[in-house]
Amino acid sequence: MRLESYDYSSSGYYFITICTSNHKNTLAKIRRGDPCGRPNIYLSELGKICENTVATIKTMYNISVLNYVIMPNHIHLIISIDSNCERTTARVAPTIGLIIGSYKSIISHFWLAKCKEYNIHMGQIWQRGYHDHIIRNNSDYRRIWQYIDENPLKWTEDCYYTD
Repeated sequence: MRLESYDYSSSGYYFITICTSNHKNTLAKIRRGDPCGRPNIYLSELGKICENTVATIKTMYNISVLNYVIMPNHIHLIISIDSNCERTTARVAPTIGLIIGSYKSIISHFWLAKCKEYNIHMGQIWQRGYHDHIIRNNSDYRRIWQYIDENPLKWTEDCYYTD
């Protein structure tokens, strides 16, 4: 649920989580990497499309994606909108809903092309909607930044974890 009467195009920081359909592990695999147990994230082809599309939405909407992680079945992002910044077109500042809708749509478009190339069934990629949190202060921002950075370390504790 979105925060009632909040303008999601207003300047600010937003923590977004996008989940795959049925929480399927289609974006990446996480394996213990070095002797200290820090994990390595190995992106699937779909995960690589997700990563490349981050740059696309940054340019398309003149926003900042300050931190993100692509997990096996979800993506976390911190997005910054500056509604006062100079825009290349006369369009108003985009809403979070428009940005995330475009992000998911662009990924689906490129994934469909790959599926056609490999002659495989695409299936549904995304769970409907997304989760958002409006970041309200510096401690909230730091907590979420740390959560994103540490998310791969805690993958085996995720309620949707499967190997």
